[in-house]
Amino acid sequence: MNTITQNTLLLFRSSLHDSEKSEATVEKYVFYVERMLKELSGGEMTKEFLLKYRNGLMQKYRPQTVNGNLSAINAFLTFYGLPDMKLKLLKVQRQIFLAEERELSKDEYMRLLRAARYQNDERLYMLLLTLGSTGIRISELSYITVEAAASGQAQVRLKGKNRTIIIRKELRKQLLEYAKKRGIESGHIFRTRSGRALDRSNICHDMKKLCPQAQVEPCKVFPHSIRHLFARAYYGIEKDLAHLADVLGHSQIETTRIYVAASVRTHEKILDRMGLIL
Repeated sequence: MNTITQNTLLLFRSSLHDSEKSEATVEKYVFYVERMLKELSGGEMTKEFLLKYRNGLMQKYRPQTVNGNLSAINAFLTFYGLPDMKLKLLKVQRQIFLAEERELSKDEYMRLLRAARYQNDERLYMLLLTLGSTGIRISELSYITVEAAASGQAQVRLKGKNRTIIIRKELRKQLLEYAKKRGIESGHIFRTRSGRALDRSNICHDMKKLCPQAQVEPCKVFPHSIRHLFARAYYGIEKDLAHLADVLGHSQIETTRIYVAASVRTHEKILDRMGLIL
């Protein structure tokens, strides 16, 4: 069998881009595959090795993390011409209770907004406000443009799918005022001083700097936690899971179910109301 070289990984990366994987997914897949190849140490890629490697992952990581690794490895095996060696993913029970210690509440979100305003970090304030008001992914932030704010709609095109993001009137007004003050006449609103789109890691770092003043646990503060908050708030009003899936851009409604899972505390209240304990 041909040796898997660094050039092979470059070609694999290119194939992931060609299949329209997001940049975050590409980086994750390449990282997982490189880690697996390091374990292989130049040896022959066999089913026996792959099964042993999967068992090792199962002993170290949660099932969801293991499946993330396996998805990346399976994509590589298909690319490398070894589709028959693909591994079965672990069966994972759907999450029915959310992990409250990692879920951001509406009150905590508001405290983060106030902290950003108090620290005179207008860009971070507007970024948090936009994420909370639209429910977009951080990778979709570049679609929030001056043109989108002016029209009230952002057309998001990601992973071969298109959807419309509604920008509510009050948010439109604040976005346009922010852009005007920054001298941004067109294109994406959230950018660095050099005009480039904001980096995900920088955003996370800036958000966590608000935690001490906002009195919010840092483990709750990351862009996707605001997306979860948006989903729970939206579902709490409309109670239409299929529509929420469309709003969030989910291909599978099972993904949306995770976002709106009830807390353990809420479930306990329902059990108490049932009155089935003497």
